[in-house]
Amino acid sequence: MGWSPFLGIPLIVALLSFLFYKNFPLKSLNSAPQNFPRLFTVEELALYNGSDPRSPIFLGIIGSVFDVSKGKSHYGVGGGYNHFAGRDASRAFVSGNFTGDGLTDSLRDLSSAEVKSIVDWRDFYFRTYTYVGKLVGRYYDSEGNPTKYLKGVEAKAARGAQLMEKQKNEEANLPSCNSRWSQQEGSEVWCDDGYPRLVQRPT
Repeated sequence: MGWSPFLGIPLIVALLSFLFYKNFPLKSLNSAPQNFPRLFTVEELALYNGSDPRSPIFLGIIGSVFDVSKGKSHYGVGGGYNHFAGRDASRAFVSGNFTGDGLTDSLRDLSSAEVKSIVDWRDFYFRTYTYVGKLVGRYYDSEGNPTKYLKGVEAKAARGAQLMEKQKNEEANLPSCNSRWSQQEGSEVWCDDGYPRLVQRPT
């Protein structure tokens, strides 16, 4: 029985497949570069404060670190937001204190609405800039896992969101009012039906 060229086709295909996958191994769709997300210490993050033009500019907020290099005019040396570069100054996003103890990641004693505002700022950075890693310390441990403090912040922000929604609903149910004033007639205020018409005239 003679050799058939068709019998060698499976062998050739198997050999080519082996050579291909050896040189171009498949990567998991969920795999990420080994250095991403990166874990930063406070000292490491401080190196990316914009003072070295050869290095990117990083910013931390609630323990998440972002590359804000594309906003160099704002976050670089001399920029209006340079005080945020190279550190996590989460508190300053609502306190407006950009000096000394104000540049801290502690959110202690802030209201739930204020914490919610800072979380909104973090979401803004996720949408606008490149996320590069986590800052080890108050919000993430040495393994990159969320701390109890971070979970507490997230819970407080959620309460803040609920309170803001409740206030919004209450305001939507209030009547719309108008007013006018003149020297002869005095002041006059009137609202939607169901509420008294308030009138104050000069005596």
